[in-house]
Amino acid sequence: MTRRQTSGVLPSGTPTGLRERKKQRTREALLHAALELFAAQGYERTTVDEIAEAVEVSQRTFFRHFANKEAAAFAVQESVEARFLTELRQRPAGEAPFEALRRAALNAWNSIAEAVEGDVTVELQMRTYRMIESTPALLAAHLRRSVDLEVQTARLIAEREGLDPETDPRPRVAVAAFSGVMRLTGQLWGRRQDGGVDALRQLTELHLDHLGPALSGNWRAA
Repeated sequence: MTRRQTSGVLPSGTPTGLRERKKQRTREALLHAALELFAAQGYERTTVDEIAEAVEVSQRTFFRHFANKEAAAFAVQESVEARFLTELRQRPAGEAPFEALRRAALNAWNSIAEAVEGDVTVELQMRTYRMIESTPALLAAHLRRSVDLEVQTARLIAEREGLDPETDPRPRVAVAAFSGVMRLTGQLWGRRQDGGVDALRQLTELHLDHLGPALSGNWRAA
């Protein structure tokens, strides 16, 4: 049995751990304050000084954690997107492209509690999503980010299938259709007043399951 440390000297490496935890708590507090202020009074009207003051830190501290206000506005989304790409890379090689995309998305939502940062609640995420959709500057950034994510996703799908995305259009076409459905479900979820992670997952499943029939089925059939 290891003897307990009784002196006032912390074990080697502990100070660094403490500093990292403090930095993480500060980042979480800044993110929460930023999203609350953005949702309450608008993105354009919120200043970095106000965010820093809400956490009682300096403006310099804010910029240590976020490059700018836009980076804070998209911090949670960036975490979820990174989780989605990680899940997609881990899907079995023999899985069909759409199934791999579908499973990666659903698994990312299943683990959203780990992807979000600190005490950013689902309710605050919904308010943030609505704020992004209603703020022209952020909506433009959102669309730009979506295009970048589509490019990364198409490359991953092409790599899985052994294709060249520059000469074979199928990865980009598949990802474009998939991304359109994901954007639609995000919009529907953001408009709900009672939505949670389960509601988002259900919306995602429902609409992805309709993607194939909508593209290839006869809508007038009985």
